Amino acid sequence: MESLSVRVLTSLVSFGLVVLAVLFGWPAMLPALLLVSFQCLREYVRMLDRRDLDVRHISVYLFGSALIVASLPGLPAPWQGGSWREVILGFALFYFLVIEVIRPGERPLERIVYSLFGLLYIPWLLGYFLLLRYTPNAEDGLIYFALPLLATFATDIGGFFAGNFFGRRKLAPEVSPGKTVEGAVGGLVASFLLVLVVTRVAGIWSLFDALLYAAMVASASQLGDLSESLLKRSLGAKDSGNSMPGHGGLLDRMDSLLFAVPITYLFLQLGVF
Repeated sequence: MESLSVRVLTSLVSFGLVVLAVLFGWPAMLPALLLVSFQCLREYVRMLDRRDLDVRHISVYLFGSALIVASLPGLPAPWQGGSWREVILGFALFYFLVIEVIRPGERPLERIVYSLFGLLYIPWLLGYFLLLRYTPNAEDGLIYFALPLLATFATDIGGFFAGNFFGRRKLAPEVSPGKTVEGAVGGLVASFLLVLVVTRVAGIWSLFDALLYAAMVASASQLGDLSESLLKRSLGAKDSGNSMPGHGGLLDRMDSLLFAVPITYLFLQLGVF
C-alpha cells in the first residue's frame, strides 16, 4: 500500500505540473520539454554506459534540444511542406557519419545507431507535445492535448488495479512479466470511460469516435510502456533511473505519453476524428 500511495502521489504531482505547463502554452512548455528531454536522454545514456555501449554524448544532447526547439509552432518552413525537425534529424545523421569517419573509434556503426535511436525515441517524440498543443489552434489544441494525458493516466491506473485483482494471463511475459491481458483490458475500459466523459462535456466526437480513440490511445500507451520495458531488458536495467519515486526514472514515467501524444497528433492530422 505504501508503494501504491507513493506511485499515485508521484503521478498526481507530475500530472499537475504538466497541466500547468500546458495551460501556459509554449513559453512554459519549451523549457519544460528541454529539461525533460535532457533528463530522459541522460537516463538513456547511463543505461547504455552500464552495458559499455557508447554514443556521442554532447552531440546527442545538442541535437535533442534542437529537435525540441524546431517543434515550436509558427516557425517558417524551410521549404513548402517541410519542417525544421526533418532538417535537424537529417543533419544529425550526416554529422554522426562524418564524425565517425574523421575520428573513428571502436564500434562506430553501433555508436551511430544508438545515438540516432536516442534522438528518435526521446526528443523527436517529445516534439509532438508542442505540435499537438497547437493543433488545430491554441484554444482547441488545449482540449485535444488533455485527451492523451487523461487517457494515459486512466490506462495506467485502470490497468494497475485490473491486473492486481484479475490478472491471470501474461500479456508479454518475455518483455514485461508483470503485464497481463486482464490489466490491458482494464486499462482500455478506464481509458474509454474517461475519454467518453471528457468528449461529452467538451461537445466533441460521437460515441464511436470516443471508443475508437480510446482503443488507439490505450494501445499506444501500453505499447510505449512495453517498448521501454524491452529497452531496459535489453540493457539489463530494472529502471531507467531513480528520479521519480514509485516509478523509477523520468523515462519510466514518460514512456506511455511518448507514444500516446504522437498517435493523437497523427490521427488528428489525418482527419480520422
